[in-house]
Amino acid sequence: MIRNISKTANLVLGLPRSIKRGIVLLVDLCICWLTVQMAFYLGTGNVPELMASGHVFLFALSVTLAIPIFVGMGMYRAIFRYSGLPAMLALAQAILIYAVLYATVVGAIGMEGVPRTVALIQPLLMLLFVGMSRALPRIWLGGIYEKHLSHSGMPRALIYGAGAAGRQLAAAVKASAEVALVGLLDDDERLHGQVLNGLKIYDPADVTALVAKLHVDQVYLAIPSASRARRNEILESVRLAQVQVRTLPGLMDLAHGNVHVSDLKELEIEDLLGRDPVPPNPLMLGKNIANKVVMVTGAGGSIGSELCRQILKCRPSRLLLVELTEFALYSIHQELSQAIEVQGKINVSLVPLLANVRDETRMGEILSTWKPSTVYHAAAYKHVPLVEHNPAEGIKNNVQGTLITAMQAARFGVSDFVLVSTDKAVRPTNVMGTSKRLAEMVLQAQADAMAAQGRKTRFSMVRFGNVLGSSGSVVPLFRKQIADGGPITLTDERITRYFMTIPEAAQLVIQAGAMASGGDVFVLDMGEPVKIVDLAKRMIELSGLGLKDESNPNGDIEIKVTGLRPGEKLYEELLIGDNPQPTTHSRIMKANEEFLPWDILQNKLTELNAALDVNNVPLIRTLLKELVPGYQPDGDVVDWVWMANERAG
Repeated sequence: MIRNISKTANLVLGLPRSIKRGIVLLVDLCICWLTVQMAFYLGTGNVPELMASGHVFLFALSVTLAIPIFVGMGMYRAIFRYSGLPAMLALAQAILIYAVLYATVVGAIGMEGVPRTVALIQPLLMLLFVGMSRALPRIWLGGIYEKHLSHSGMPRALIYGAGAAGRQLAAAVKASAEVALVGLLDDDERLHGQVLNGLKIYDPADVTALVAKLHVDQVYLAIPSASRARRNEILESVRLAQVQVRTLPGLMDLAHGNVHVSDLKELEIEDLLGRDPVPPNPLMLGKNIANKVVMVTGAGGSIGSELCRQILKCRPSRLLLVELTEFALYSIHQELSQAIEVQGKINVSLVPLLANVRDETRMGEILSTWKPSTVYHAAAYKHVPLVEHNPAEGIKNNVQGTLITAMQAARFGVSDFVLVSTDKAVRPTNVMGTSKRLAEMVLQAQADAMAAQGRKTRFSMVRFGNVLGSSGSVVPLFRKQIADGGPITLTDERITRYFMTIPEAAQLVIQAGAMASGGDVFVLDMGEPVKIVDLAKRMIELSGLGLKDESNPNGDIEIKVTGLRPGEKLYEELLIGDNPQPTTHSRIMKANEEFLPWDILQNKLTELNAALDVNNVPLIRTLLKELVPGYQPDGDVVDWVWMANERAG
């Protein structure tokens, strides 16, 4: 019905303006004839002869008076589908003028067989019928059709899941008038073909055909209780349909309220991994935190800020936020303060501290004032190309900053010092990874030396893969590039990476610290590495777009290979050796990594610091090779300052 109406409306709206006016004029002529006949019948009770002379005169008089009046008052210039009360008032005014003139002429002439009441009835009928002729296009074109147009312009969606969450979401979508809901998908074969609240339930196996048949733009996943593995299977089945996929939050997020359209969100980054996150152990989370003074360096960074959020949940007595960047410190302090205020029951003192971890005096000042029990050291430069172009600063921050903070922590009685490390520390090809491995070696040597001296500070480090959503992560970059219309830039199609979420990484750091005995290097069993090009393709397809390549030149988003950046590896590793040891956590292992004793390492660091002070990059590289087994730089020196000085001669 609506489809037929819309076709007719499209035909009418597509006519030239002159033809539309001609149609309206013809309609008015017909109304003049019809109203004369009806007025005569109402006035006499007799059906008039079709071509009686009196009737022809009355019709001619009606046309002669009405059409010029209507033209003069602009009634043929109006756009009827947008006409409202002012247009109706103008019509009434025109008919009033017409009625006066019509009655005057008929009354003055006084035709035999024509009652004078005809002159009164006919203008009233004209007002009724002409008004209807203007109102109907407004109802049709401005009401039914406009509603259909707006509905057809809406995104068309299928909901995956006919359970409680799916039914609630369907009701919310219908109420919102923002999306045209066309059906439900469900794995239960018994439901296929049935109708639920006016929506047909389809077989998910037919999703590709359904998307084409029903012109679907979006698929909403309303399966909050599904496992990560099951969600990944569903995403894989929907992926080829090239529709945008949105999802509801997890089951626990929905436990205390109804489902709303606003709950829908873009796919979480972890939905793209196909791996369940490592579940935390609550006892391990709270061991080094609950009712203790805790310090986090780099508190405003991606990992540092999440560490602060997780630590806050474990109820420390005081949380020291140490950060170099003023705005980053302000942001995390405000966020945590609001979280404390909202929850109300958290009795935690927040101390925001601007500080550089390379400033020995400042770090000593902070540690001596509050004497924290646990320190999580997340302050670091981590962007591989930037550190490759600024190697001295990267080493100073990552190595010297770690050593200074660790030494001051030991001096003022910190019980546990946990370093946030990276898989790039394993057989590194870049300065960033090498600096992180050297920082690990510093803590290993310090732990060994302190054990010999009977000092109590336990040093440990946690090594993990790429953190999704962190600054510099590929996923936010890809998402932005897709939103901008592409292309997605990829350095090499062979690149693989291990991934974890930011909360998962923070929880791992906290738990590993709780298991530390001193000098421990912890790594996470992260499953299989992810091929970055496959990740990019999944993001394109699950955004409802098509990959543009040789086989599909009309696709939406192209993947452009730009070449490996300085210091970038094709793949990362988590272990230097091949003999990891299990821990009390099923997904956390302990690596046995070799290191230099402190007395030897200290002398080497002195040489390195001297080279850093004069930015002798070739010597820095040589010393790093001696210090870190496996460091093999894969290109020439790309330090900006060094290259500029070399060119200047």
